[in-house]
Amino acid sequence: MSRELSMASRRDVTKKFAREYAKADRAEKSRILDALVASTGWTRDHARRAIRAAATRKGAARDQQRKPRPRKYSYDALIVLQEVWRLAGQPSGKYLAVVMEDTLCRLVRDRELGKVADRVSDTVIDELRSMSAATIDRYLKPHKAAGYPAAGLSSTRPSHILRSSIPLRTATDDPITVPGFLELDTVAHCGHTLKGEFLRTLSATDPVTGWTMLRSIRNNAFVHVHAGLEWIAKLAPLPIAGMDFDNGSEFMNWSVIAWCDDHHIPITRGRPYHHNDNAHIEQRNGDWVRRHAFRYRYETDTELALLNQLWDLVMARKNHLLPCVKAVDWTQTRSGRKKRVYDKPKTPYQRLLDTGPPDPATRARLAAEHDKLNPARITRGINHIQQQLIDLAKARTLGTRPAA
Repeated sequence: MSRELSMASRRDVTKKFAREYAKADRAEKSRILDALVASTGWTRDHARRAIRAAATRKGAARDQQRKPRPRKYSYDALIVLQEVWRLAGQPSGKYLAVVMEDTLCRLVRDRELGKVADRVSDTVIDELRSMSAATIDRYLKPHKAAGYPAAGLSSTRPSHILRSSIPLRTATDDPITVPGFLELDTVAHCGHTLKGEFLRTLSATDPVTGWTMLRSIRNNAFVHVHAGLEWIAKLAPLPIAGMDFDNGSEFMNWSVIAWCDDHHIPITRGRPYHHNDNAHIEQRNGDWVRRHAFRYRYETDTELALLNQLWDLVMARKNHLLPCVKAVDWTQTRSGRKKRVYDKPKTPYQRLLDTGPPDPATRARLAAEHDKLNPARITRGINHIQQQLIDLAKARTLGTRPAA
């Protein structure tokens, strides 16, 4: 019977029993509790507490005013949290909670909390350190953006040559466990139309460490893709153990295959129109590229230079300061549906150190870059470049929008 009763019905039944319970002797009270437990499915202790509370309640349960829960964290902590979140790049609570200690240390060290400096105290800092991810998300909910813009256009055109000679790697294969194996893709900065020439961003990510590199290029011609690949090979913190890409013609051509052969880099490809085969790089395209460069149309050399300046800052923030999670296993829900299991959030920099850079020089270079990073300065730089890009490309992008 308990499964058929709503919570409101259970409260009404409890109120009805409460009138009899108040007048009953000990034996009768025991019988009433048995009936209430059978009706509601509650435990006997909970039923006893509920019936006593109902006896003192006047009117229906739905009309009762709940006593508001006292605020656990101070108003100053809430204001400082909003500023820390903004300066850190607006990460979700799950990620901000992990790096709160490091972010606070950097912002206090570089005196970047000027707007809220009068509210910062040891007590407020202790409150921020103790906040859970759910609490952070709850307090920041009114300040978060409504959502992402509409999906962008895809410029990938499947290339039918070379397919048979390149092995497939699909989403159902065993996960990559070798650090240095990269997934690659290009993002088109085309605005609302694929017609004409526009800039692209070549992105590469290591699924094991999460380390990601971004470089904007003129177009998908091999001379530009080649320059981007050389840049990735030069700055990759680990030797490239392999490359995986989609079936776009910018990768599926003899020139790129020859470059990989010359560098002794094995290659694989995903299936056409199966984005899950390249899930890691597809996620980076949205969270790293689209989120920071928006969906404007970029064409000029000035915009190309600004984009690459933007990526330097985005890579510093995302690789060094903000954590990510990695799928490590599968589990099942009560209903039997498969569900992903993720590890604890870590920054790509920390994951890279855990795997071990190949030489002390690389470790020293990355450590020097990491120690001098200032989250607030990075955020100001990103905002400044984004505004310049908007000023340059807004009118052009609106001009390519199709008529309603």
